[in-house]
Amino acid sequence: MKIQANGITLEVEDSGGSGETVLLIMGLGGQLIHWPAGLVQALVDAGYRVLRFDNRDSGLSTHQVAEPAPSIPWVAAQAWLGLGARVPYTLADMAADALGLLDALGVRSVHVVGMSMGAMIGQRLTLAAPERVCSLTSIMGSSGARGLMKPSTEVLRAAASKPRGHSDLQALASYYLRFLTAISSPTLAPPEAALREAFERTLRRHPPDTAATYRQLAAILTDGDRAEMLARIDCPTQVIHGAEDPLVPVACGVDTARRIPGARLQIIPDMAHDLAPSPHPEILRRVLDVLLPFLAEHSSHRKP
Repeated sequence: MKIQANGITLEVEDSGGSGETVLLIMGLGGQLIHWPAGLVQALVDAGYRVLRFDNRDSGLSTHQVAEPAPSIPWVAAQAWLGLGARVPYTLADMAADALGLLDALGVRSVHVVGMSMGAMIGQRLTLAAPERVCSLTSIMGSSGARGLMKPSTEVLRAAASKPRGHSDLQALASYYLRFLTAISSPTLAPPEAALREAFERTLRRHPPDTAATYRQLAAILTDGDRAEMLARIDCPTQVIHGAEDPLVPVACGVDTARRIPGARLQIIPDMAHDLAPSPHPEILRRVLDVLLPFLAEHSSHRKP
């Protein structure tokens, strides 16, 4: 369904139900369909109402096509130097989108679960409206502190191999399979057939949009003041990170947990940056083994 929030249109899926609400916030370039079906179903089976949505510039939500794709090297350089760079929007804007979604649906409080960029948006949402957040789960995210996010050489090489344009679907599919493989666990890799099916499903719903992804990435790169603000978060917080993450190294998760008072750090063995779109079943099981008890611990709601 379509929701008007913060001056844009957001595509939302609502599992319904009368349980406490879990808000799932997706990562860079991802769509709501990229949340593992098993994770969503596990939350529903535990009695939660689950909200998923496409961030701005993703999927079926508003794409800010009037804004040109920013030069990522220039934005990154400006951010590294501590200089302000003009970007189409910020992670704080994206957090305001999520808050507007809750307002539109009349949801007063939520458990926030964010993945990668979504974890960073979740941190921003918790800072902006602490009275609305029952708990925060930051998965595969970062504090935004300078110098932490250093992807491996293999990931950077795979990212640089993206074909120009989107007319050659076979080349595009090959690129996404290479990139998803590069950020996946070498021990518990997701099945290739599942990754292919996820890419085909993405194409049918809304093809990948490079300019849109660059706008989101620019928002991440310029969010350097968030790190010092995380000490203000006082809700129950869990930080989940893969021990083998080559895109957002595990040091990012350690740093995030260190900065949030009382945060619980869960480092998942063999997990890389591969909880979406089609994780290995064992990786999903390990994440749910720490996510579900944490949510239950901080919920007034219990499944009978």
